[in-house]
Amino acid sequence: MGVMETDRIMQITYLTLLGGAIAVSYIVSQRGQMGKVAQQASIWGLIFVGVIAAAGMWGDIRQSITPQQSVMTGGDIVLPRQADGHFYARLDVNGQPVTFMVDTGASQIVLSAADAARVGIDTGALRYLGQASTANGVVRTALVTLDSVTLGDVTQADVRAVVNQGAMDGSLLGMTYLRNFSNIQMTADDLILTR
Repeated sequence: MGVMETDRIMQITYLTLLGGAIAVSYIVSQRGQMGKVAQQASIWGLIFVGVIAAAGMWGDIRQSITPQQSVMTGGDIVLPRQADGHFYARLDVNGQPVTFMVDTGASQIVLSAADAARVGIDTGALRYLGQASTANGVVRTALVTLDSVTLGDVTQADVRAVVNQGAMDGSLLGMTYLRNFSNIQMTADDLILTR
């Protein structure tokens, strides 16, 4: 038995004895109202069991509420459909996490100005010489080269992208990046990217 296990057993023993002492002192102070004490103890016991059950199932609950992307055996990347009906991928761009909406209608990786600044691009120094047609009309864009882009266990260097000068809620993961996958499969609940 290691030192860590011994410490943990001692902590559990101490907390158990402390809890027992508190419970006994409360019962002694409430001698005349034992029915009420039993009722309150039952309520607190149910609350305690509920908290333990919720803590044990938190991973499953969180995955149901906001499913997270995962890398499966064999390198497949599974992107679960979110509540808004879209698929999102979390990539590391220049060492910073960026969440992209997967957009097969976008031809390139498109960074919002906020995400571009967060990954170290000086958006004030960019030359917005390009144009892109969007649902909100034509917007100006600037061509950039990202030092590194990582999804799953694959990192690519010198990845071309554009920064959108217009207002965007987030960044888009377009076809120039999605072409790196040999197969893209959409199910009712997931988008599966295969290298």
